[in-house]
Amino acid sequence: METRIALIGIIVEDMNSTDKINSILHEYSQYMVGRMGIPYREKNVGIISVVIDATNDVISSLSGKLGMIPGINVKTMYSKTGK
Repeated sequence: METRIALIGIIVEDMNSTDKINSILHEYSQYMVGRMGIPYREKNVGIISVVIDATNDVISSLSGKLGMIPGINVKTMYSKTGK
């Protein structure tokens, strides 16, 4: 099945949501290429970027689950083509 590379950007405004975020990301760890988390203490937010290589359905599922968590904002960018 064809996969695509996607970058999921997460802004965490409610630090109480981090356990739920990590739990969901762990469910999809087999698709992860890399992850970077940056605590921005001056603004009391966290910034997480996740790169995954998966089918459109998997990417959408992960983005959707993350998007339902209160206190975070999620945006997903897709590569133009799959391989």
